[in-house]
Amino acid sequence: MSGANRFPVVLLWHMHQPQYRDPANGEYILPWTYLHAIKDYTDMAAHLEANPRARAVVNFAPILLEQLEELAARVSEHLMSGAPLPDPVLAVLSEAPLPVEPDARLALLQACLRAQRAHLINRYPVYAELAAFAESCGTRESVGYASDQYLRDLGLWYHIAWLGETVKRSDARVATLIERGREFGAAHRRLLLELIGDLLAGLLGRYRALAERGQVELSMSPYAHPILPLLLDFGAARESVPAAPLPQAACYPGGEQRAAWHMQEGRRVFMRAFGRAPTGCWPSEGAISARALELIEGHGMRWVASGGAVLRGCLESADGVPELHAWQVPGRQLSLCFRHDELSDLIGFTYSSWHGDDAVRHFIAELERLAAAQADEPGALALIALDGENAWEHFPFNGYYFLNGLYAALADHPQLELTTLGEVLVRQPERRPLPRVVAGSWVHGTLATWIGDRDKNAGWDLLVQAKLAVDAVLAGGQPTPQQRERIERQLALCESSDWFWWFGDYNPYLAVRDFDRLFRHQLASLYRLLGREPPDALRHAISVGRGAPEGGGVMRRAQA
Repeated sequence: MSGANRFPVVLLWHMHQPQYRDPANGEYILPWTYLHAIKDYTDMAAHLEANPRARAVVNFAPILLEQLEELAARVSEHLMSGAPLPDPVLAVLSEAPLPVEPDARLALLQACLRAQRAHLINRYPVYAELAAFAESCGTRESVGYASDQYLRDLGLWYHIAWLGETVKRSDARVATLIERGREFGAAHRRLLLELIGDLLAGLLGRYRALAERGQVELSMSPYAHPILPLLLDFGAARESVPAAPLPQAACYPGGEQRAAWHMQEGRRVFMRAFGRAPTGCWPSEGAISARALELIEGHGMRWVASGGAVLRGCLESADGVPELHAWQVPGRQLSLCFRHDELSDLIGFTYSSWHGDDAVRHFIAELERLAAAQADEPGALALIALDGENAWEHFPFNGYYFLNGLYAALADHPQLELTTLGEVLVRQPERRPLPRVVAGSWVHGTLATWIGDRDKNAGWDLLVQAKLAVDAVLAGGQPTPQQRERIERQLALCESSDWFWWFGDYNPYLAVRDFDRLFRHQLASLYRLLGREPPDALRHAISVGRGAPEGGGVMRRAQA
């Protein structure tokens, strides 16, 4: 192929975390937003910065943008004035007293073990030794053997392990702390807090700069990551699973207005963070329906991306590799692109156990094969899309060698052109007409991950009950404009897809427990905003996990 006719390859990295902050006290119940920020979001920006000819689409859920802004501000306030840190795990690095109650102390000890064993804990002999002791005294009766100094050291190593590989290789503060190893004092902990503060404060600016120089196309998901097709119509689940059991409620009341709210508010937050409007959308979990696409286009999006399994459901025949094209949505100007599920899953699940160089060679060879097969097909492209945060802890060195090698190989390839969806759709206006839109998501081409079994449906019925209470209070005309805004934003957090993702006994116990509790807590907080007592049902678990899924359940393969 000539340089002008190279086969377009698009990497789309989706960045998303639900709201973990307790609306009652402002404390973060789970630490995953700031931990992924200092590890994965930082590394993903650094790899692009290190390869100026590389290109990527980076998609942000706006609720994540808000959390990153708030966490950066609150760490800065702590460093400047001693204000409390927003997360109890992060606060181990401060001079705040450690908890004395055995249950709270045990919870803190256990939190500092929630890291990938091979690549985050065992990489560091001191951390591995501290972790082994934590496991030996990991009961309420024996946690008293863990001294304050021990907990401080464990917490510091936990945060070192969660730092991005690019940070570990470039920041002298990390080397200083690793060399010391033990008996960390207040000055050492502050040194690490300052580093974390620097990473959080600079993060969104780095992506904004990458976008301004044309390396990154920034896109968005709806504000709090709801499943738009289900807000609009529970019956959408039956387009791909005709016999799917549905919640007792016939629909999500006012779902169209709520879906529009998530798009409008998401756009506002995105523009404040990046100074530009998004041109494309990875809808939450790649979930689409005809009504959802109409809504998305109505909020200014030129393209939408979804999963290859969704496309197969929309076509009469799925011969060949139809996801290697851009499609025209029936009756709309919107362009629809579909991820290559097999290639995306190679990164998500397979390459973590390979040598980085071998994985890059294999991936490039797969792309070359596709390029050769599509040489005479106008408008062909390959979209590889997956989470930008969850795969890397399963790679040695947080995927450092794989990602660096991948960008370098694609940026200089004579047959493959690493580009963005916006660029390729402008340059190659050919679209294939999509015969119909069948609702589904990137997971197996259905919506069954979020609706259709007992626990998931029970979650929806609790949410519907809360939404009816919201409607009754707002219709009464009592709330002030400020109260109305707080209610709508709290409702949005309850509408997130994440709660329904984790419901189901096939998921691991700890994750289901955490997200079940957080969902019920967010709903209870919504009732209190309404001036109502939360229903008794919110005192009881919705789901109990008993499974051990691949990757801990944070990722799934596109095909069943």
